[in-house]
Amino acid sequence: MNRYVTGAVIRRLRERKGLTQEALAEKLFVSGKAVSKWETGDSLR
Repeated sequence: MNRYVTGAVIRRLRERKGLTQEALAEKLFVSGKAVSKWETGDSLR
């Protein structure tokens, strides 16, 4: 899986909904740091 494409898609969808990383994190019951890692691809290493 290409981590940059995946992260870009997550970010684009999040921004399309007008959500911050923190707001998305709350909805998914994860930390804001987790969302950040998903978007940068750091969680896929």
